[in-house]
Amino acid sequence: MAATLKRDVREAILVAAREAAMAYGYGGINFRDLAEAVGIKAASINYYFANKAILGEAVARRYWEDIARDLEAISANAQSPMEALQRYPGIFRLSLERNNRMCLSSFMATEYDALPEQVLKEVQSFADVNTAWLREQLVAAKLVEPKDGEMRARAIYAAVAGAQIIARSRSDINLFDSLVRSYQEAGLLPN
Repeated sequence: MAATLKRDVREAILVAAREAAMAYGYGGINFRDLAEAVGIKAASINYYFANKAILGEAVARRYWEDIARDLEAISANAQSPMEALQRYPGIFRLSLERNNRMCLSSFMATEYDALPEQVLKEVQSFADVNTAWLREQLVAAKLVEPKDGEMRARAIYAAVAGAQIIARSRSDINLFDSLVRSYQEAGLLPN
């Protein structure tokens, strides 16, 4: 019973920290605010996460692991690699649908100079997971040769993440959709 309670509290802290980071970035992860959201004392967070860097690392790692599972689900449920690529921007759109939130890793990447090394490593892993998945889909769809897949995948990732940033700054999900359509019309994303 105690082990289950510890896992539940740890999970609640991770969820609250993820929400804070998606709204305010790494700088928005504050033990006092998290404790209030979870319903525990601020000092109790140190039992689960010794410091902010360790918590930030855990949150960023969980985020890219979740996205990796989401990408695999897209691959498994799509009729083709082309359809999987068409669904890709939807992952970024979901954050905007949730109270104009932003991809945690994109937000944290903008805080590069303030991130502890272990948090930065996990943020970069998010980009690597996205790029690898996109490359695999692009090659499977025969849209690029394997040697060209990495650069095209990075361009798509950067474009979609950038569209999210621009849409969030205007609190306008329709702007995100129109930017994605423009990428499709320009040939960056499959239509």
